[in-house]
Amino acid sequence: MKKTILAGAVLAALGVSVNVAFAEEAAAAKPDNEVAFNVGIASEYRYRGVSQSRFKPAYSAGVDYTNNPTGLYLGAWASTIKWIQDGGATDGKYEVDFYGGKKGEITPDVSYDIGGLYYWYPKNTYGDVTCGTLNCTGNANTFELYAKVGTGPYYFKYSHALTDQFGLRGLNEKDTKGSYYLDAGADLPLQEGLVLNLHVGYQRIKNLSAASFTDYKVGLTKDFGFVTGSVAYIAADTDKDYYYSPNGTNTGKATLVVSLTKAF
Repeated sequence: MKKTILAGAVLAALGVSVNVAFAEEAAAAKPDNEVAFNVGIASEYRYRGVSQSRFKPAYSAGVDYTNNPTGLYLGAWASTIKWIQDGGATDGKYEVDFYGGKKGEITPDVSYDIGGLYYWYPKNTYGDVTCGTLNCTGNANTFELYAKVGTGPYYFKYSHALTDQFGLRGLNEKDTKGSYYLDAGADLPLQEGLVLNLHVGYQRIKNLSAASFTDYKVGLTKDFGFVTGSVAYIAADTDKDYYYSPNGTNTGKATLVVSLTKAF
């Protein structure tokens, strides 16, 4: 469930140490319209600290369009997943995200990014609401609006769900619209091509507080030129009654995730 494009995040973080004159020259040389692609493989797909691929490898691909004069952008990203089938659906092996928004500057030192993100799970069979002993599940497709501000390597982001949050519903079929996610972090350059990634987030599930959780990440991203690699320690204090794999393992348990991303 995505996300800032990894390559873009690395470049933004590294940009802190780039000579100002060079950065201005590069910005002036940018075309009005840019299209970028990315492909990736990860030892596991974690989103907001929770495993989406049942602790198995995941494969992804994406495309992004940016209009540089206005800061408007559109994009799509897809990944293999397992959590929908693990939840009892007969299908739902993929996640496809569609997003768009606008980036710019509030001041020379403060940036912003506002937009919307739709998480689509093709063929998922969560369409009919079913209730268990703890909660109900409905359609997994989710739409969020988000707003992000940043200064240097630091950022803060707020995401707000306008639909049920990833199919979750409370008892008595109460909806989870209005659930939100708070995300704070930093991408700190350590040396040329190497960035320290720090993150903490809080997912609040409306009408289902037991499913709310906090997640953490400490990682390193390395730009090798031909490919970008990352390694991260990720954990979430999720309740196993709500976030679990078929064998009963908590999908928010601490783990080390390794990934490779190629942007072109």
